[in-house]
Amino acid sequence: MKNRFSARMTAASVLALAIGAAGSVQAQGVVNVFNWSDYITDEVLEQFTAETGIRVVYDVYDSNDTLEARLLAGASGFDVVVPTATFMQRQIAAGVYQPLNRDLLPNLANMDEALMAAAATHDPGNEHGVIYMWGTTGIGYNIDMVAERLGEDFDVDTWAMVFDPEIAAQLADCGISWLDSPTDMFPAAFAWMGIDPQSTDAADFEAATEMMLAAREHVRYFHSSQYISDLANGEICVAVGWSGDVLQAAERADEAGRGVNVWYAIPAEGAMQWFDMLVIPADAPNPENAHAFINFIMQPEVTAAITNYVWYPNANRASWEFVDEEIFNDPAIFPTAEVSETLFPGVTYDSRTDRTVTRHWTRIRTGQ
Repeated sequence: MKNRFSARMTAASVLALAIGAAGSVQAQGVVNVFNWSDYITDEVLEQFTAETGIRVVYDVYDSNDTLEARLLAGASGFDVVVPTATFMQRQIAAGVYQPLNRDLLPNLANMDEALMAAAATHDPGNEHGVIYMWGTTGIGYNIDMVAERLGEDFDVDTWAMVFDPEIAAQLADCGISWLDSPTDMFPAAFAWMGIDPQSTDAADFEAATEMMLAAREHVRYFHSSQYISDLANGEICVAVGWSGDVLQAAERADEAGRGVNVWYAIPAEGAMQWFDMLVIPADAPNPENAHAFINFIMQPEVTAAITNYVWYPNANRASWEFVDEEIFNDPAIFPTAEVSETLFPGVTYDSRTDRTVTRHWTRIRTGQ
């Protein structure tokens, strides 16, 4: 694949043209954005300010739990946040977000109807949120290290890499990491076991916990962002991770030029398809500026520039012509129709199931 540096340069050029065409709007104030780490370009933020006059105060997090804690505490001070749709669903029920003013979002017309309909299962009518990026939860791996231990012909597109104790034992010396995210790990375990990934049955969580505990001794650590640099540096060889994060690791490894070869696989047993959503907290101090920011992100050239930087697919159909061709045509990023049929949506757990999940995940994390 072409190095992503060229995609970034193309994205910057396209954005410069977009801003030149749009001109500069003399607006005032700030927009306070809380987003995932490594999930946007500085150029996009600078260009938003150049186009609107609105200054961006930007902060990052690396887990939905961190975001949720800030929001539920109240008075977060954020104008735009980016929860995963399953978390957004229960946060909507708690009154955390305000409905979008569609009159302020003309670029909604650019969004893909099918993907927005899929996100609407968590937010009926897409009343509160717009898809920022989406992706899958699968397996990042070091091509050479895995081949050395499992053989050149081993099919890496399987959850056996991390859940089958015999296979995981062969990879333990080069390092396996799991996401510190039970809402990703339990559905993955269910898919591997042939259980409905959206199950909320307590017996299924018990069975999955016992299965994961059998493989747990071969896991080096649990983390939701460390694996990016560790894959890129050859510190680990297998990670359960989010598609774009793994592909960022692949790019970093390539740029470093140390012979570390990383790639991403969507397990054939099925993988979670998730959506990260642009939403506005109910107590946002600058809701009009928040709408301006979301509408700016939905400009086709802007969305494409972000995808070209982070290697996550987007739901902005009008942007796809501006996405780097090798990114758009890579099935690890934009899954084929055949692979898409194996993807399953995330599930929003009720409070009772949440307690069950937390209890079992604590057992897995501690190995007890």
